[in-house]
Amino acid sequence: MRHEEMQWVSNDGLKLFAQKWEPQDEAKAVISLVHGHGEHSGRYSHWAEKLNSVGYAVLASDLRGHGRSEGQRGDCPSFDHYADDVTILLEKTEEIFSGKPIFLYGHSLGGLIVLFTLIQRHPQIKGAVVTSPVLQTAIVEQKAKMAAAKILGSIMPKATLPSGLEQEALSRDPLVIEAYRNDPLVHNKGSLRMAKQMLATMEYVLDRGAEIDIPMLLMHGTGDKITYAAGCEQLNKVMGGDCTLKLYDDYYHELHNEPEKDKVFEFLREWLDRKL
Repeated sequence: MRHEEMQWVSNDGLKLFAQKWEPQDEAKAVISLVHGHGEHSGRYSHWAEKLNSVGYAVLASDLRGHGRSEGQRGDCPSFDHYADDVTILLEKTEEIFSGKPIFLYGHSLGGLIVLFTLIQRHPQIKGAVVTSPVLQTAIVEQKAKMAAAKILGSIMPKATLPSGLEQEALSRDPLVIEAYRNDPLVHNKGSLRMAKQMLATMEYVLDRGAEIDIPMLLMHGTGDKITYAAGCEQLNKVMGGDCTLKLYDDYYHELHNEPEKDKVFEFLREWLDRKL
């Protein structure tokens, strides 16, 4: 495996940190990866190594306001800005791995961003993988926070609140939870405008999911208490074309960090190979 760090600049001037993982031999395809809220691309290094081992290169950038990228922690002006950032990620992927088939992979908030980008921008890529997307989520049950987001999201857009993430619900592996708690690049912040836009984007994606026109793999754990598998089931019903839904009984939020992650990886590998 070969690893390299880099950075590029967003359309509105933020420096975005990125990194790539390449197999020793020539890659057969490349995955552009978008991580979840409050975390960073470095938490996927083990997943990238596994993908490298079966011939897939990985390029990932830290979302604005996350990890080693610039921007207020947990804030984004709009999901159009996220879509712009993902478009740049895909452009950099094509530039670095010229001519290689590209898959777009998003987890949690990254999954919602990927789905929004597919509907809005229709990138010419081989397919997309979305795990545990924010389509139905526990945050909606936090009534006071949701009321604040809806009412104050336009008045005090950059004001932040704790995300309320239940860390123990990330994975059934206690070592994953311990590493998350001790990770200095992890944060638990979210701006009011971000929360407001996220709620609107959830509805938008579920209303317009049928417009996604590339092969899609949706994966979710039925034991996920952060985002709910029912969101993936709902999207699967409205999507046209080539969509595969894979649910894992009782698995938690981070499928790539569950004790049975090798089982998840094997299903992912088989799907990717079939779509090449």
